[in-house]
Amino acid sequence: MAGAEVTGRLRVVVATPLAPEDAEMVRELEPRIELIHDPELAGPPNENWMERYDRPPHLQAAFEEYVDSAEVLYGVPDQSGRALARTVAANPGLRWVHTIPAGGGQQVRAARLARADLERIVFTTSAGVHAEPLAEFAVFGVLAGAKRLPWLLTEKAAHRWAPRRVMPIARDLTVAIVGLGGIGRATAARLSALGYTVVGVHRREVEVPGVTRIHPVEDLARVVAEVDAVVLALPGTEATRGMLSREVLAAVKPGITVVNVGRGTTVDEEALIEALRDERVGLAVLDVTAVEPLAEDSPLWDLPNVVLAPHTAAISPHEPRLIAELFAENARRFLDGEEMLNRVDIDEFY
Repeated sequence: MAGAEVTGRLRVVVATPLAPEDAEMVRELEPRIELIHDPELAGPPNENWMERYDRPPHLQAAFEEYVDSAEVLYGVPDQSGRALARTVAANPGLRWVHTIPAGGGQQVRAARLARADLERIVFTTSAGVHAEPLAEFAVFGVLAGAKRLPWLLTEKAAHRWAPRRVMPIARDLTVAIVGLGGIGRATAARLSALGYTVVGVHRREVEVPGVTRIHPVEDLARVVAEVDAVVLALPGTEATRGMLSREVLAAVKPGITVVNVGRGTTVDEEALIEALRDERVGLAVLDVTAVEPLAEDSPLWDLPNVVLAPHTAAISPHEPRLIAELFAENARRFLDGEEMLNRVDIDEFY
């Protein structure tokens, strides 16, 4: 639902690290906002906005006063649901919060806000900004499985020039993409361009270029029994929790490749580990895990048929600029009373 048209300059406080040039770009793209940016309080620009900025203790009170003056927050304070809850309680004038992660709905969930606050404040995410790098990582994962990466690495580690083996080619393989949002669509386009047959698993029938057919989520076990790789591109919600379940993994085509570029909570991790050990799953390429950072004693570290990325596949050199551009467009929509992009569903938090 579009909000009412806003008049006057909108006070936007940057609560997360932001490069000065990106802050200036936002001001230029939407001159009707007053963008307040104090790097000493919000934190200096860095490559990983997901890491909490360890602000000197003597600046904490000043930071809280700073964010509590906002009508709009660019970023959740300290990437923390608890800090967001404190700010919402302290600032009845807060009208909109833009979360930096694509899955920023989980930060809103973690704040455990009252329904009245969820309805009073608009929450948006940076969904879509990360589709290109995550789709490329998904393609890497599918190719790694097809080209037998675990075997190659094992033979190399043994200094062994192994007997030649068949390497499957794209046109002979089928990939299922579970979740056909921006990431799933971008992945489908790239895989189909390489010659893979791509099928989708989605909660409703949609048209996606490069996808030959759509299956309902209830049919996931039947789908994974027929495909060579499965790419999970799902948000983390109660509905998606454990979707790649023990029952689904029991039905997989032997040697399947599993790629996860969505959320780690969508996989039954214990069941996946068992399937990797008995090689029902030939390779798992994971950008996410159920708990992050991954526990030091997790078997995923040592299994030879696992590739782990520390939730970093979404990060590209263009990410901060693209998020700033998205925010500026949403600021225009907010000010003009138009429908905003990437509004958080306050029931499912995605």
